[in-house]
Amino acid sequence: MISTDIPHKVLLLLLTLSLPMMVGACTTSGLGNLSASITSPSTVLPTTDDGWRRYTEEWGQRFEANPDDKTSAIAYARGLRALTEYAQAVAVLQQAAIKHLTDLEILGAYGKALADDDRLVEAADVLSRAHTPEHPNWSILSAQGVVADKMGDHAAAQGYYQAALKIVPGEPSVLSNLGLSYALDKQLDLAERTMRQAAASPRADPRVRQNLALVLALEGKFAEAEDLEKADLSAADAAANVAQIRQMIAQSNTWRDIQKLDGPPPHSAAASTTRVE
Repeated sequence: MISTDIPHKVLLLLLTLSLPMMVGACTTSGLGNLSASITSPSTVLPTTDDGWRRYTEEWGQRFEANPDDKTSAIAYARGLRALTEYAQAVAVLQQAAIKHLTDLEILGAYGKALADDDRLVEAADVLSRAHTPEHPNWSILSAQGVVADKMGDHAAAQGYYQAALKIVPGEPSVLSNLGLSYALDKQLDLAERTMRQAAASPRADPRVRQNLALVLALEGKFAEAEDLEKADLSAADAAANVAQIRQMIAQSNTWRDIQKLDGPPPHSAAASTTRVE
């Protein structure tokens, strides 16, 4: 068992990993609402980096041709976010928000982009206006939770996630965010239970399983974490992911009370193969 004084580097890692869950949530409520009349580019979301680059280029061309088109702005910004071009995504959606001042979908996408870009106070304000108490949006609630976690208010974040789960019970992206929030709040046992529930969902994607592996590693369950990573990554990449987390722990003075390890810590972390999205 390990200390619950989570090192700053590991906290940052947790926060970085929580954002893809917010992105995943927005894809459910975003592109799924696109007009059925749009046939090109494809509204099916890419699954590879090359696919996202093509997607972003195609939607970027449509946006340049008609900057006033809401659908193109949202889709183009989504592609930019997937490619971590956060500032550019903010610029696109800020322009769209000016033109569509009361459009909740635009405000939601804009708030999420601001959160990606770590403009947290602005993100919290915009997201608060992106849905109403009478018609709450689970994706926005989850995004508000991510922002609260990044601002250090884990109790508020967990409240947002729980509210989202009342709308979409068992949604793995929200459960994963909630599990990460518990980890940030130094409740690792609860984090693991929540993450396992998320990963057990047939709708869970590889990011959910990687987040469970992260929590397992934080608990000192390195071998189990590595085995879980191998479901989606090569053996080398899985080992590198766990090795990097393990090295952070080994180098932290506050985590030197680890009682049992399954071998000596590595001498270096393979950062180039670690998928911290």
